[in-house]
Amino acid sequence: MSGALLTAAVAGPLSTPAHSAPASLYAPSALVLTTGHGERAVTTTPERAVTLNCAYITSGTHPDPRQACAELDRVNGDLDRLATLRGNEASGRPCTKEYRPVVVTIQGIWRGTRVNYEHTFANSCVKETQGASAFAF
Repeated sequence: MSGALLTAAVAGPLSTPAHSAPASLYAPSALVLTTGHGERAVTTTPERAVTLNCAYITSGTHPDPRQACAELDRVNGDLDRLATLRGNEASGRPCTKEYRPVVVTIQGIWRGTRVNYEHTFANSCVKETQGASAFAF
């Protein structure tokens, strides 16, 4: 057997077949969250954006990625439930009736499924008291 053939037989093929198993056992969960003042994301300039990676190890520029990922897990990725995870009673903080809308968007991949979500809160106080801490950035 020639040296090159012996090396190929021992080391295996040089390229990975297209049908090979994924590199990770975890479905990807990488999100970009934005917030800005306005009623709809399409007409609102993002004022803040953070990243959130919820895989085996949580990471990202979100102020509390571990808590944000835990909340996403708790609602099983149901982002509408995430927007009302806490109520005003939970914080004990009353909000004014002022209408100064704040829109939050979440885009990316959650557990292998593409996500494109937006939710508008009446004002920043409502976002902070009713929305999950995932929205606190």
